[in-house]
Amino acid sequence: MRNMPYGIGTTDYQVGINFDRLRKERLARAQAALRRHGIPAALLMGHENIRYTTARCFPFAPQLSYALIFAEHDPIMYELGDQLGQQKIYCPWIRPENLRFSYCWLGSICGPEAARAEGKVFADAIARDLKDHGLFGEKLGVDVLDEVGRRALADAGVALTDVKPAMMEARRCKTQDEVACIRTAVAIANAGYTSFLSFKPGQRERDGGGALYDAMLKAGAEWVSGGVRAGPSTFDVYHIGNTDQIVEPGDLVQVNTCLTTYAGYKVCIYRSFIIGRRPNSKEKDFYKRCYERVYSVIEKIKPGATTGDAAKGFLPASTWGYAAEQPLLVAEVGHGMGMSYEEPVISRLWSFDHPQTFEPGMVIAVECREGEPGYGGVRLEEMVLVTDHGHEVLTTWPAQEIVPVGTFFAG
Repeated sequence: MRNMPYGIGTTDYQVGINFDRLRKERLARAQAALRRHGIPAALLMGHENIRYTTARCFPFAPQLSYALIFAEHDPIMYELGDQLGQQKIYCPWIRPENLRFSYCWLGSICGPEAARAEGKVFADAIARDLKDHGLFGEKLGVDVLDEVGRRALADAGVALTDVKPAMMEARRCKTQDEVACIRTAVAIANAGYTSFLSFKPGQRERDGGGALYDAMLKAGAEWVSGGVRAGPSTFDVYHIGNTDQIVEPGDLVQVNTCLTTYAGYKVCIYRSFIIGRRPNSKEKDFYKRCYERVYSVIEKIKPGATTGDAAKGFLPASTWGYAAEQPLLVAEVGHGMGMSYEEPVISRLWSFDHPQTFEPGMVIAVECREGEPGYGGVRLEEMVLVTDHGHEVLTTWPAQEIVPVGTFFAG
């Protein structure tokens, strides 16, 4: 089945992503999670949580914009002052009377005394809104509020509790429109991989990365990320790419589009290439082992199964001489994806002792690497949707083999 039957724009003659429904369903899920956790109100500073509940995006600085959400009332959005008028135009789903001026101490760069003074004004405003809703004295959920803000709220008589478990619970299973956003982000990432087919020996990693970014922006990405990593270091658990290293014939190359974003939803995808020639038998064997391991994990993903079941597909870290599982945390892993890394996690580090159950609507990225230190390596990452009866691989760029690029001769 084709991954997405429509483009990134909207028209009157073709159904697409229903963003109005998306906003309403996300807020309803967050409010339901608050009720289940016994949290009547939450102050959200984390950008992904703010966007999930209010569809407000792009904060200029941490804690410059924040949201006060309620289990039983409409959200209040605190905004940088000169953006209040803009939000009334662009975000009509937030009631005008629920837009407030925000108070921020810019990570305390104003100095500790000024930060404490601004923190008091901030906390007094939050306490006032809680009182207006009859919730002062109840616990207030917080996600990533800094110490200045926490102390100011405590001094104002506001008791705090951790809202992250409730928000992770709300976000872990995607609605149909969230899945459509992720499908669109995957299609945009494909435009980036297409750009790499023109890469030639003698170019730098950053030449490939620049073309990758340009292609994805032109395809409609809200934010582009990822890059190109080539040569003997590609086996190492090492994520810096897009350097000025010149890529030579025979280099193995890993290209990732991780965290490239459409409408707030991110991808996490790896593909492997080789420059100037076809892969030899050794390199093909690297990739065969990597591919089979990724799909042995994916095969276990279905509703009711657990991350402990799926983690059996990963090899122990001792396979590569590691004394513990931690060094492979970001190399041999499955992790939820959405607006950021989300539940669940598939890992030999945690999943056997603390299994999480797969549920329909989860989107999970599964990745492995293979290779040899000093020679180079390959990497593959696929994105998978948990369906009602099994799973669907959302990533559509070919993954069955290492792709040669910049080849001038047959063989």
